[in-house]
Amino acid sequence: MTRPTPKEIKPIAQVSGIPVDDEIATRISNSIGPAFEGFAAIAGTLPFDLEPASYVVAQVAKVSK
Repeated sequence: MTRPTPKEIKPIAQVSGIPVDDEIATRISNSIGPAFEGFAAIAGTLPFDLEPASYVVAQVAKVSK
C-alpha cells in the first residue's frame, strides 16, 4: 500500500467518470497521502487488505458457524 501519486489518481478519477486536472489530482494526493502513510506499517497484515470483495463471504461464513 503506497501513497498514490497524481499520475495514478488522474486515470482512476477518469474511469469513475470524474475527470480531474493536474492541480486537483495533486490536491487529492496530498489530502489522502497521510492516511496511506499512517497505514504503511501494517499494510499487508489486515485480513481484507488485498481482496475486499471477499468481505461478504467471510461475514456470511462467520454468521453461519
